[in-house]
Amino acid sequence: MKKNILVVDDSALMRRVICDIINSDSGFQATDTCRDGLEAYEKLCQKAYDAVVLDVNMPRMNGLELLERLQKENIKATVVMVSTLTTDGAEVTLKAMERGAIDFIEKPNNLIETKGQRFREKLIKVLATITAAGSTQTYQKKVITNVVKPAAVRKIRTKDAARSKIVAIACSTGGPKSLQSVIPLLKSNMDAPVLVVQHMPAGFTKSMADRLNELSPLDVKEANEGDVLEKGHVYVAPGGKHLLVQRLADGTHCIVLSDAPAIGGLRPCANLMYESLMDSGYDEITCVVLTGMGADGTKGISELQKEKNVYVIAQDEETSVVYGMPKAIAETGLVDEIVPLESVADTILKNVGVN
Repeated sequence: MKKNILVVDDSALMRRVICDIINSDSGFQATDTCRDGLEAYEKLCQKAYDAVVLDVNMPRMNGLELLERLQKENIKATVVMVSTLTTDGAEVTLKAMERGAIDFIEKPNNLIETKGQRFREKLIKVLATITAAGSTQTYQKKVITNVVKPAAVRKIRTKDAARSKIVAIACSTGGPKSLQSVIPLLKSNMDAPVLVVQHMPAGFTKSMADRLNELSPLDVKEANEGDVLEKGHVYVAPGGKHLLVQRLADGTHCIVLSDAPAIGGLRPCANLMYESLMDSGYDEITCVVLTGMGADGTKGISELQKEKNVYVIAQDEETSVVYGMPKAIAETGLVDEIVPLESVADTILKNVGVN
């Protein structure tokens, strides 16, 4: 049976193009269309859809306002945002995910790209992933207030310090929202730096890192070439770059960003991050695999555990938007703990400790 999709966009051309793409696949049908969020709200009050493709900027009720209405009234829907690749677009996309959107696709800049193969493949792939996962969400409010950070205190660390630790997190579909249930709950004095690979395009990762930084007691940033890793800091891989770790002559470690080709269509790729830690000086590596489609991270962790003392934490199926990446690593038998999303931060802290 075909999956029923609701398309919401104020552009008649965009509605037609998206509907044509959806209807061209045997697994989907564009059942209904709406010109704005208000029409969509009325539809969603009366009928359930397998997914909603939602534009941001629309008259009467825009995409964010619709998500807020759904959240307020606990109306179930699986929403994919269509967002522009701009700074403003990235910030709006992150806000949409905070309000319950599952994933997003980049809106093409012109008609040729809109009708192109890349946009079609991305749209169908996202719809296939979220509808197969049964990831319909109830939009329940969860308010996280901004955190005031204490003044930074730098410690002098010597080479004969206690066993050195690092945390490396991998996530994809559903990851931005899930990270908001993990990173803000970590402690600024945790005894390890944190690396994050989230599958997102360039531009979106900076907005995500900035938002996590506002919400968290520890410092969060989009990683730059040459950043020296410090405990209590989080480094997010930039979209379009692979994140690697390099050991320096003085025993410290720094970030190396690579323009190497995408691996399985992914750049950043978590497998490369984990594999780069094989030559590091870290004694204990906590690997965390959160929600996401595919199996990124599994190969890298499998190789890493042959050389290093590795502790693997995977998100459970019930709280994963897409139980792909956590399932893949769990099936290897390498996972030490499978926990619900709300327990991930505590599990990390329990394993690495604080200063």
